[in-house]
Amino acid sequence: MPEIAALYPAEKSAHEDLPDVARKFLQQAYETLHAPDASTMMAASAVDAMLKEKGYAAGSLYHRIDQALADNVLTQGMATWAHSVRLEANGVRHADVAKPHATPEDASRTVEFAEALGNFLFVLTARIERGIQAAQSS
Repeated sequence: MPEIAALYPAEKSAHEDLPDVARKFLQQAYETLHAPDASTMMAASAVDAMLKEKGYAAGSLYHRIDQALADNVLTQGMATWAHSVRLEANGVRHADVAKPHATPEDASRTVEFAEALGNFLFVLTARIERGIQAAQSS
């Protein structure tokens, strides 16, 4: 049986430093990029799970994004992009009459944001903590 030496493009994996729920949603977003509606919904769910992990569980996703912005957990640009992701997913979820489906480009943007947000909120923080621990132990 032939052996596979490499896959192109490389398979993506959600980073292990992400919280479990967010990581699973983001992984599903990667795996469903061929189905833009599904991928968009999974990416938005990953964003929602990340905010909930940071303590923003009350109210709607709209409210959670705005509260994270007010608390300086998100920058203005991040909040603007998060609202864009939220609206894209809402269009799909509610079968918006004007735009019921996400395009492959829409899905790629929502996944890119979810990944960037996870890197900012969790992955970078974990790397910094490991770096500090390594510096203190040497």
